[in-house]
Amino acid sequence: MSLLVVGLSHRTAPVSVLERAALSVDAQAKLLQDTLAAEPAAEAAVLATCNRIELYADVDKFHAGVAELSTLLAQHSGVGLEELTPYLYVHYEDRAVHHLFSVACGLESMVVGEGQILGQIKDSLARAQELHTAGRLMNDLFQQALRVGKRAHSETGIDRAGQSLVTFGLEQLAVGAPVGEWAQGKRALVIGAGSMSSLAAATLARAGVAEVVIVNRTLERAERLAEILTEQDGTAVAARAVPVDAMARELTHADVVVSCTGATGLVLTADAVAEAVSGRTSAPAGSRTDAGGPVAADRADRSAAARRGGAGDDVCPVDLSAMQGATGFSVMGEAAVAGMDAATLEQHAAWVDNATSDRRESRPAAPDPASEADAIAALVAAAAATGRVPEGRGPAAVNAPAHPAVLSLLDLAMPRDIDAAVHRIAGVRLVDIESLAEASADAPMAADVDMVRGIVSAEVAAFGAAQRAAHITPTVVALRTMAADVVASEIARLEGRLPGLDDKQRGEITQTVRRVVDKLLHAPTVRVKQLAAEPGGAGYADALRTLFDLDPEAVASVSRADLNDADVTSVNSVQNVKNRGLS
Repeated sequence: MSLLVVGLSHRTAPVSVLERAALSVDAQAKLLQDTLAAEPAAEAAVLATCNRIELYADVDKFHAGVAELSTLLAQHSGVGLEELTPYLYVHYEDRAVHHLFSVACGLESMVVGEGQILGQIKDSLARAQELHTAGRLMNDLFQQALRVGKRAHSETGIDRAGQSLVTFGLEQLAVGAPVGEWAQGKRALVIGAGSMSSLAAATLARAGVAEVVIVNRTLERAERLAEILTEQDGTAVAARAVPVDAMARELTHADVVVSCTGATGLVLTADAVAEAVSGRTSAPAGSRTDAGGPVAADRADRSAAARRGGAGDDVCPVDLSAMQGATGFSVMGEAAVAGMDAATLEQHAAWVDNATSDRRESRPAAPDPASEADAIAALVAAAAATGRVPEGRGPAAVNAPAHPAVLSLLDLAMPRDIDAAVHRIAGVRLVDIESLAEASADAPMAADVDMVRGIVSAEVAAFGAAQRAAHITPTVVALRTMAADVVASEIARLEGRLPGLDDKQRGEITQTVRRVVDKLLHAPTVRVKQLAAEPGGAGYADALRTLFDLDPEAVASVSRADLNDADVTSVNSVQNVKNRGLS
């Protein structure tokens, strides 16, 4: 076994990088095909979720495999290799097995112990099987990972530590209140009809919302999900499906929105959300709340008006006055420049660099802008690399007017479905993957996590032993085949020399010779399997081939027969997965 995994996840990469590196289903298929076409890889599988992108492969060379898999990830994700490399991790052989088993148990999830990852691993295996990129190793590995994950959930209390990302997100929206109380009587809009959106719809229905509206590009799938919800036991929710063009209308009536689609662009823009909540809050439509109070939506118009007012060089070309008011807002806060493009930031930085002492003292309550020129320059560099600065959540406002949330948004998509700027709109609360990562970082670990880690370690050792033992099996089979051929040849030669033997005598002689050969081979073959199962035992197969001068083609033919059996198993597994509705 030469298993290699190269990937990135929420533990190693910021959400902005994960968003850009996200792979569509078509991109995953192309990545698998290109990986198999690469020289070092014999089989491959991709595990892509909203929190991780991992490429697994059976390679014959470690360094060449790392280089090839890293390059392929960069090419298909659209993130340059030089930028992507600092966020990548590499696991090899037993460490790669340990990693996937830990992922399957939910130990590597953003919400420790969550069980949704098992469905995602099933989907990854089914995709690799359909594309014929999964051979014996990938089938054994992913199927065993599923078994280990199920064992962890059934034998420990890891479920008490973990919950679905949907449940965790709803808890963040509820802000400390029980989700059932918070959701009672609300109108919910679910965008998408995939596995995550379906889970969100079912969770909301159980929580007690009054109505669930499902929006999906394919109306039939949305209608099917709505039908399932109305038939769900223990709920009395009204559920209906609407086409995509009705989303704006439904948004104006929704209290909570959960979105998880495979779209590559924004599904809900800040303008659409502002329009939807217009008139539902005490704040004017289109106004936004920031660290220093309300901020009008169109920053460019305000700055142009300031320049027309004759302020001249004393006015910053980027209007930050509303954010730098009596609350003492600092430009170092990300909210000051969130969403600005590189050109705008450069314009502001130039103003800071050229500022006069009089201008710097014009706002006594604000920090000295010159001291923050370095921070602004760093933001300019970041914006130049990505085109935009990632939307940030600045420090909480001091004495800022509080607006109760009339619209709660949960964005579980990667890349994001909902414009991050909506968190500035009065009356809107947004929870997305980035904020969930921050919230889960301080979540307490359950005591059962240690038990799960013990299960993972034991299963990794067992899997490695089984794989190493399987590696020598073709050699042992070839040895026994050669011995059987020798017996058959000698019996045929004996019959030529003793033609008078009757059938009973011939049978006794044949059985005796076979027993002698079997007894001579039994102890060495059993022992060599035991030795091969131990770490570092791969060399025993080579020793056996050398000692008995086995034909390499004979050994290879046994291996090919095993692979053909594995392919049949793969086809059956895909059909079983489809029958269960998981593909």
